[in-house]
Amino acid sequence: MTFDQLWDDLAAVGRSGSTGGYRRYAWTPADATLREWFAAQAAARGLDLVTDRAGNQWAWWGDPDASGPGIVVGSHLDSVPDGGAFDGPLGVVSGLLAIDALRASGVRPARPVGVVNFGDEEGARFGIACAGSRMVTGTLPRDRALGLRDGDGTTMAEAMAAAGHDPAHVGRDAETLRRVGCFVELHVEQGRGLIDLGRPVAVGTAIWPHGRWRMEFAGEANHAGTTRLEDRHDPMLDYAAAVLRARELARKHGIVATCGKVAVEPNGVNAIPSRVRGWLDARGADAGAVRALVAELSQGREVHEESWTPATPFDTALSDRCAAVLDGAPRLASGAGHDAGVLAEAGVATAMLFVRNPTGISHSPAEFAERDDCLRGVEALTAVVTDLVTGPAAPGPAVSGYSA
Repeated sequence: MTFDQLWDDLAAVGRSGSTGGYRRYAWTPADATLREWFAAQAAARGLDLVTDRAGNQWAWWGDPDASGPGIVVGSHLDSVPDGGAFDGPLGVVSGLLAIDALRASGVRPARPVGVVNFGDEEGARFGIACAGSRMVTGTLPRDRALGLRDGDGTTMAEAMAAAGHDPAHVGRDAETLRRVGCFVELHVEQGRGLIDLGRPVAVGTAIWPHGRWRMEFAGEANHAGTTRLEDRHDPMLDYAAAVLRARELARKHGIVATCGKVAVEPNGVNAIPSRVRGWLDARGADAGAVRALVAELSQGREVHEESWTPATPFDTALSDRCAAVLDGAPRLASGAGHDAGVLAEAGVATAMLFVRNPTGISHSPAEFAERDDCLRGVEALTAVVTDLVTGPAAPGPAVSGYSA
């Protein structure tokens, strides 16, 4: 199939008619449709489909148990609320097309090639980003993962079971990790680096340290019309002050901070809130600066850390090899988290390729990539995979400490 055919297949899945953005959340009907699409694409290519303990899908050309570990490409298919079309799916589509291109050129790989569809990368439903890769590597403990709840109170265990995946299987998956010799994730760029460089493709160097924190503000519910201003205990004002303070501290420390999610009780137009919960996302090149922001913001406030990911460098030898194959492609660090970073933390040799986004916008319906740049990304990924499956073996996984 061509790029256009694959892209058209995905275009309508989980798309909002009112915003044009995507709402592809983990373990929902939209997610099931995407999983069925991936399985069908694997079957059409004669690839062996394996679902790991966390529900991630792996489509293999060759047997990674007999002649592996293999070379893996791919990304994810889920989205943030009203997300763009390219964040995740571009990497999956490009991985499938890279296998098509290798076969069309007559390449006979010396080692297996896999395409992965990681589940719940965005964390839009249960609040933990890269949940699928974190579960399979064990960095998200089983009990914590299964106990996570969405906005309606449904646990991840309940959602998995309703979607047909047995939550009893969830846990660290050493067997899956041993099959991965290296992982190369292609992704649309989520900023303006390639626009400034005037280049269509770059090689990733690292992922910035980043974290998520929940802020709690207690107040007193009361009537919006009869309660005098001096008698009010309105936690929304405390939350608003925290949002402004986070922005001020971000400028001070040279990083970025976002308050993009808030939950209000009782959430009535004519009621003073009794409680406000707000979430902070903070990240930057310097982990110390991120931690300093959170420490200062926490003074006099109730702040709870929900996740923290340290700076994650990609494998130097593998990244250098990618850049050499791509004739000295530029290097870019990423302020966004990716499954590639989770695998890198777990000891898997990992690299990333970024494709230019002319809007510089992501996590929005305005996210975009030109068709020609997407095709250049497919060509770049194909060239890298060709080198990895015909040249010297890439570094293998360093995951012997993981157990099933």
